[in-house]
Amino acid sequence: MDDFVSIEKSVVVLGCVYLSWKIIKHIWSFLIVDKEPVTVLVTGAAGQIGYALVPMIARGAMLGPDQPVIIHMLDISPAAEALNGVKMELVDASFPLLKGVVATTDVVEACNGVNIAVMVGGFPRKEGMERKDVMSKNVSIYKAQASALEKHAAPDCKVLVVANPANTNALILKEFAPSIPDKNITCLTRLDHNRALGQISEKLNVHVGDVKNVIIWGNHSSTQYPDANHATVNTVNGDKLVPDLVGDDKWLKTEFIATVQQRGAAIIKARKLSSALSAASSACDHIRDWVLGTPKGNWVSMGVYSDGSYGIPAGLIYSFPVTCDKGEWSIVQGLKIDEFSREKMDATAKELMEEKSLAYSCLN
Repeated sequence: MDDFVSIEKSVVVLGCVYLSWKIIKHIWSFLIVDKEPVTVLVTGAAGQIGYALVPMIARGAMLGPDQPVIIHMLDISPAAEALNGVKMELVDASFPLLKGVVATTDVVEACNGVNIAVMVGGFPRKEGMERKDVMSKNVSIYKAQASALEKHAAPDCKVLVVANPANTNALILKEFAPSIPDKNITCLTRLDHNRALGQISEKLNVHVGDVKNVIIWGNHSSTQYPDANHATVNTVNGDKLVPDLVGDDKWLKTEFIATVQQRGAAIIKARKLSSALSAASSACDHIRDWVLGTPKGNWVSMGVYSDGSYGIPAGLIYSFPVTCDKGEWSIVQGLKIDEFSREKMDATAKELMEEKSLAYSCLN
């Protein structure tokens, strides 16, 4: 008899759990339906980064688990068949948040009404090509895409440039999309930021989630300056500065910097392909923090339009530490810059000035 009562109680409990789950699922579905979809453009969507990125967006990794999305995918004509294959896979995955997919080789159709643009497509440097040749190709691409965004995207469109040279591609895009606010055009240095967090977590044998406030200064290139001087680790005794915990100034000024700067090349050597998964994940991190905000006391690295902060020439797209709130980013002010850092920050700014001059020469 006791066993029967016990079974009966278990059935009642399971029934209540199932009913609760159904109610929660219904409420959750209602909340998702209640929100207007956000239209996200991904260029170069048939490529490796695009292929990794679009399911992350559709699953809510970029804008949150309750935000419906419509994904616009753009690629060049030779990739049209592959692009259609990516669309088929998105449909087959049955993502609840995905309210529509457009796969096109028409830049106007791709840019129509987009709220967020992730510019992954670009012309890669090939063997035997001069730097100016690569720049010329990308200037042409970003000039055309900027014009389409200018005319057809939503007025408050946020733009993230991923394709290299990311900082200068973003600058060209800004030049030819003048109605898009300066603060709405950014480039990806979050990948480098996340790489720096990973290196520190491995060095100190701590969870990467306990490390915060590294900085990537400057260009998304081998001149970037990964700075751990202001970074902290959350310990049982509170936040502790990374330089104090590492206790090895030489490592922080040499191996740490070089590893982050050359991580992309190391991945190419290991995979025989460039970074894709980590780049896609970092793009989601960048947009998510920009739109939804950074946690209190935390900053992240973003390539943004310089206002002259920290002595960096105004008019460059330069990576700074930023905080985000209500869809706006702000450069963290008042950080102490030592002589070593000043030299590194100026060197990467110099490279960006040279890239800017080269890009503008290609326009002429």
